[in-house]
Amino acid sequence: MNEMSKPRFELPIPPALHRGVNDLPFVSFGDGVMMQVLQIDIDRGLWVVRQRMDPGTTLPAHRHTGTVHAFTLAGSWKYLEYPEVNLAGSYLFEPAGSIHTLHVPPSNTETTDVWFAIYGANLNLDAEQQISSVLDAGAVLKIYLSRCLKLGLAMPHVIGAEAETLAYWKSKTGT
Repeated sequence: MNEMSKPRFELPIPPALHRGVNDLPFVSFGDGVMMQVLQIDIDRGLWVVRQRMDPGTTLPAHRHTGTVHAFTLAGSWKYLEYPEVNLAGSYLFEPAGSIHTLHVPPSNTETTDVWFAIYGANLNLDAEQQISSVLDAGAVLKIYLSRCLKLGLAMPHVIGAEAETLAYWKSKTGT
């Protein structure tokens, strides 16, 4: 078979999806934490977020059911259980099953800004290491949308969650 007679298959090329720095709002996700939800893939259990944390912020101890990738954009943070400090430009990989307590040193002079790609759930733990709450892609999206709505913001166009966002928005606003 020569080159000319080989069948050619043309696959559609999906477009790249872009969100500018100000296209999606940051909303409060607790004391000292502002979160921007960039992408949600409920079927794959993926949530991609950007978190801005004030100096002195400590999140609850938690266990990850899947892997996590983190890239620090500004400031510094660490896990209380480990000696390493994540500075601007640092990359961190967390294997599934890891347990830790995220802490932003009170000595930071700027807001800490971190990008996370999280697969699976965050199992927040109490003092006895029992699960006190669960955050996964669906829960994060629902919290994010409810806070955007409460603040009177426009419907955010989170990558991968268009149908879920539209359904939620319509159920709450009737539009």
